[in-house]
Formats: sequence, structure tokens, C-alpha cells
Amino acid sequence: MSELVAFIGVGNMGNPMALNLVKEGKKVKVFDVSKNMIQKAKEKKLDVVENLDDLITNEVTTVITMLPEGKNSKEVYLGEKGIINKVSKNCLLIDCSTIDIQTSIEIGKKAKEKGIKMIDAPVSGGVMGAQKATLNIMVGGTKEAFELALPLLKIMGKNIFHAGEIGSGNGAKICNNMSLGITMIAASESLMLAKRLNIDIKKVHEIMKNASGNSWPISVYPPLPGLIDGTPSNNNYRPGFSAGMMNKDLKLANECAKQVKASTPLGSMALEIYNKFCEEGNDTKDFSAISKVVGGDAWNYPID
Repeated sequence: MSELVAFIGVGNMGNPMALNLVKEGKKVKVFDVSKNMIQKAKEKKLDVVENLDDLITNEVTTVITMLPEGKNSKEVYLGEKGIINKVSKNCLLIDCSTIDIQTSIEIGKKAKEKGIKMIDAPVSGGVMGAQKATLNIMVGGTKEAFELALPLLKIMGKNIFHAGEIGSGNGAKICNNMSLGITMIAASESLMLAKRLNIDIKKVHEIMKNASGNSWPISVYPPLPGLIDGTPSNNNYRPGFSAGMMNKDLKLANECAKQVKASTPLGSMALEIYNKFCEEGNDTKDFSAISKVVGGDAWNYPID
């Protein structure tokens, strides 16, 4: 039987991920509950199925989901019309959504009971990473399921990590994004302090990239415009990864920390800052726009 991938959730991330599979010659059919996303998928010449029941057939060999929250994954996999009850035992399930660990484990357990192989495989790298197929993919599941998924994961991402059993992928992603949220705020504070000190911001940025203050937000994704081409800060903070999504991930990290009694004061503070930012109507802006909160009136100073 030829390989057929059913891709559910073709939003800002899922759309380019599905496209990369098609470009590599994979047969892919896609679905999304959003009519807007379905239209965008059609514009990209993706093979769209407008009904989930028609998407999940016996011909499907792999299902990939890229959904916003745990409740969405749970509904798609375990709901009244859940796909776990529709796919064959030979079908591989790959959930690339970033969701809470317990929901990931619950879905994986149900799949195992049905004799179906499943991994949780959340991604990091934003829209740019999805478009360029340079995503970091963190996988939870058995070694056998991981190795079965690897050829497809390598098409969509660059660095693929097997973190452990089911749920470990989301656990690793949550830890990573807590650090990312914290360091984006730190990068914003540092660069804004340089502006207030009237030091050439480009020179400070270059120094930090090559010194001990370097971080991913500094070297790859700076929160201020005029430093690295192609970043959201140079495009009115059009999201590669939205502030709303960062806020969601920080909430997941905070919930996990409480469950295992881990002390994460910086993570808690980052959540507080992003939560306020989103409540003020900035949830659809890129998460690097948090620099506007840190910068205050310094934001109006020109970057030469």
C-alpha cells in the first residue's frame, strides 16, 4: 500500500510543514476546521478534504496533527468521532501540537490499547523554521515509533530529538519554551538599557552575539528592528510565533512546575509579563514584541 499522510491543522505552522512533505514527493491530504486556513491551503495547491470523516480512511498510513491546545488534540483523537477508532493498527500517529503532558499521555495510552503506534512531537522554530524545514522536533514515544516517524520528521525539521516515552516531547518543549520566554524578556531589557545609555545599539548587539550574554533571541531573533533581516521585529511584529502561543506555553510550564513542586520564579514572572501583554490585546503579535513593554518611551528612539 502506498503511503498516504493525513495532515490535520494547516494553520501558520501546519501549512508549510505539509507543503514540505508534498515537495518531497509524499502524498498528503489536509484538513482544518478553519475555512480561512482551508482557503489558504487550497491557494498553496494542497489536496484539501473538507470533512474529517472523509479524510481518515483505510488508505491513510500516517496521521499528523498540528493543533492549538490539548482540548483540540483530545477531541480529534478521542472525541465522539475520534480518529483512534477509525485508523488501522498499521497507521502511525504523530501529534506535533504543543499540549499538556497529561493529555499527551492519555491519548498515547488509548492508542497503545488499540495497538496503534503514536508519538508526541512538538516543534520549535516558528513559522520561519516551518517554511525552511529547519524545525527542532522533540519526540516522546517508543523507540520503534520514533524510528518509523523519523523519515517524515526529517523532511519537516532539521534537529530531531527522542526525549523519552510518550509525553516527553511535550515536556521537553515546555521546558525549552519557558527558557525562551525568559530569555526574550532578558534580551529586550538588555538592548533597551543600551538604548537608554545612548550606546550604539547595533554595536551592543554585535558584542552580545559574541560574548557571554548571547542567546537565541540575541543571535537569531532579536526583539528590536534593524538588527537581523527577516525577523518579525523588522515586519511590524507579524508573528512567526505569537505572544498568545508563548503565553499558552508559559502557562503549561507553570502548571507542570506546580504539579511536581518545582520552583520556577523567573518562569512565573515571564508568564505574568506575557499574560498582561496579551490581555492588552497583543496576543496576535510576535512574542518578540514584548520588547515594547520593556522599552517604554525608549521604543521611540530611532535606531541609526
